[in-house]
Amino acid sequence: MMKKIIINKNILGVLLISITLGACNGDTADLDDYFAEKRAKPARPIKPIPELKPYLRYVYPKHEKDPFDVAMLIPDTTPKMVDNGIKLDADRVREFLEGFPLDGLSMVGTVNKESTLWALVRTPDGGVQSIKKDNYLGQNYGQVLSISETEINIKEVVPNGNGGYKERDTMITLKDD
Repeated sequence: MMKKIIINKNILGVLLISITLGACNGDTADLDDYFAEKRAKPARPIKPIPELKPYLRYVYPKHEKDPFDVAMLIPDTTPKMVDNGIKLDADRVREFLEGFPLDGLSMVGTVNKESTLWALVRTPDGGVQSIKKDNYLGQNYGQVLSISETEINIKEVVPNGNGGYKERDTMITLKDD
């Protein structure tokens, strides 16, 4: 019984394909007539290619530099020294707290010794140092201008970017633990 069904399906498939292919053999006379009519008409003229105008170079007055010259991209390396009179004391013996960056130091308290207010500063390694007015701290020649119960006012000398130096005021405030 199974063989009959398989044979019948195969016969049905072949029959369906032959009917489909037989429908493609229709009359194409109307299509041939259409193309013959279109080919009989005269062709329209093609527009000519537009004439190219010659390029006229405009020379800007007083602009002799070549914009594509690579030498223009090289930065000017001539040093522009701006001296505003600030000098560093290179002969001074550096103090212990000048070996640490200023942002690594923190104020943890104050002590009053012999009518002078001293600030207690914690170093990055956990040690505590005492400083007073006119001591130095930080890596930018920071000199202590004044000390109060809550802050240390400092004057740093930093490079100004033009070969000289400038002064910058900053402070370290009491750290709340």
